[in-house]
Amino acid sequence: MTHKYTNDLVKETSPYLLQHAHNPVNWKAWKEEVLQEAKDKNKPILISVGYSSCHWCHVMEKETFEDALAADIMNKNFINIKVDREERPDVDQVYMNAVQLMTGSGGWPMNVIALPDGRPFWGGTYFRKEDWIKSLEQISKLYQEAPDQIIAYAENLEKGIKGIDQVIPNYEEAIFSQEDIDTTVFEWAKYFDTTAGGLNRAPKFMMPNNYHFLLRYAYQKNDQELMNFVNLTLRKMAYGGVYDQIGGGFSRYAVDTKWHIPHFEKMLYDNGQLVSLYTDAYTISKDDLYKEIVYETLDFVKREMTHENGAFYSSLDADSNDEEGKLIEGAYYVWKKEELQTLLKNDYLLFEAYYNINDYGYWEHDNYVLIRKEADIDFAEKHNITVEALQEKVIAWKKILLNERDKRSRPRLDDKTLTSWNALMLKGYINAYQAFDEDRFLAIALKNANFILNQQIRGDGGLNHSYKDGKSTINGYLEDYATVIDAFITLYEATLDTAWLTTSRDLTNYCFDNFFDEKSKMFFFTSNSDASLISRSIEKTDNVIPASNSILAKNLFKLSHYYGNKKYMEASVQMLNTMKSDIIEYGSGHSNWLDLMLNMTGNYYEIAIAGKKVKTLIKELNKHYIPNKLIVGSTDASNLYLLKNRYVEEETFIYLCKNNSCKLPVKTVKEVLSQLENNY
Repeated sequence: MTHKYTNDLVKETSPYLLQHAHNPVNWKAWKEEVLQEAKDKNKPILISVGYSSCHWCHVMEKETFEDALAADIMNKNFINIKVDREERPDVDQVYMNAVQLMTGSGGWPMNVIALPDGRPFWGGTYFRKEDWIKSLEQISKLYQEAPDQIIAYAENLEKGIKGIDQVIPNYEEAIFSQEDIDTTVFEWAKYFDTTAGGLNRAPKFMMPNNYHFLLRYAYQKNDQELMNFVNLTLRKMAYGGVYDQIGGGFSRYAVDTKWHIPHFEKMLYDNGQLVSLYTDAYTISKDDLYKEIVYETLDFVKREMTHENGAFYSSLDADSNDEEGKLIEGAYYVWKKEELQTLLKNDYLLFEAYYNINDYGYWEHDNYVLIRKEADIDFAEKHNITVEALQEKVIAWKKILLNERDKRSRPRLDDKTLTSWNALMLKGYINAYQAFDEDRFLAIALKNANFILNQQIRGDGGLNHSYKDGKSTINGYLEDYATVIDAFITLYEATLDTAWLTTSRDLTNYCFDNFFDEKSKMFFFTSNSDASLISRSIEKTDNVIPASNSILAKNLFKLSHYYGNKKYMEASVQMLNTMKSDIIEYGSGHSNWLDLMLNMTGNYYEIAIAGKKVKTLIKELNKHYIPNKLIVGSTDASNLYLLKNRYVEEETFIYLCKNNSCKLPVKTVKEVLSQLENNY
């Protein structure tokens, strides 16, 4: 193809940056030489941040960044930098903090103007072209005529940004109580939507780490009311349009309160965590709906989000072309009634009732998003059909519609590979293998784990963040280390291959050497070797993905048990103690921290198995929900801390331990479960 315009982004590999490579704007990537150019020319920097599957990013590109007049103003007055937030979450976080301080809210696209040294002084999210041009003209004039005003504002804003990133360690005695957790959950529950699940607001994000914690808390407290709420949420999400009823996998969030209309992009990180969540829920309830969700989501990931080398891609766009070639949000996923009638023929009326092709399922422009209302057993009884016959029909319907959908213009794929997101999906596959004993899940997990091991871990022991077109790039962030360590510990528990545990320990030590902050006793998001930004952030609040510090604190807790390492445990306790007041005040923003607090307030078990039958016993054990345990095992004598002197030739024994004290060994999973039930 020939293009009227081409800018520096054509040299990049990020799909998001490449989408802007032929804008008339002289975009550049975030690089030291570009930042230096701004200083040399004394030009303010215009920083525009987004990601490949972001709908409003596409809208602003089409309306504004493809416009010659807007581009001319930008090119004359600014050094223009495009940032893929998924490749550079460090840059994104600093300027998102700035936008939130300036405007009270944030989102993407995010657009910021900064001094030549990178300190921001103006910003927002999506702008219409007219507003954008007007704002840029005013800012350019002010920068020329009254730069002192801008510099003064930037200095104050810089203080605010650094204040957000400041963490003051708590050196009071670390006391974690069940009462504190109970109080936090009680306050949190006031915001539950007890009709449709989730929180009582729109839009609705799925927040897997919230429900991981609430599921565990309800189970361990035997709180049936809370368990019912968690199951309500999981069912409603599974029934809703936020779940792809035909192809499997979840969209990023629902714009309404009933989980019906999604923001249609599909993100790898959501699906990885949701697989783990639904797997855990299945091990408690044995609800076949949860199993179906796990299998269909993993089939989707294998079919549409996996490279032949085992790497997982990042996301699928919300937008695709409709029949007229217009780029429309959700066009790939929605259906018109006449189309469904033609495809499903005599089955249409039953399908219509099952997926609510009516006012309940209507979206806009005569389009329907498929949404369910009730369990198969209830629907079958209402419509005088057996559950088995209904489920056969549903399988057939999905096959017909998936084949038809495949003929449509597909959403764009962001085919870069991010280490942290891969680790979340890797853990999902491992958890599914543990619960369902499907060898194919383990095979995919091992292939991905070996990809990370061989492609993303460098010779110096550090991780890279991104991979595309055969190139591993960008020095890894703390979230890469935290998630990979977590996934590799889980893979050890599934396979008992000590190489995964050893690598987890080595990566942990790398974090202490390159990310640890002696002042806060937490870990920076960026490595010591990364170029400085205006503030060095410490990620501590759990969001759609848990905070890298909360994941790492849990890893340290586990590894302290595996290796008898007091330093790991002391670091984990200190991190949790520093976060204690924030956790109690705002539970939903610290649910992964709360999960760690549960480990430290109640019983936590080490289950050590030694002998030839160890893998059979672990497979059986993994089918039971035991969230407050770690597994260690070997088929022969081992020097691992928890396995020393455990091996007895010709026997296989299970040792249930806590606080360096063990019960008498037993030989069956049934016996160890009995020990657990007695709250040893």
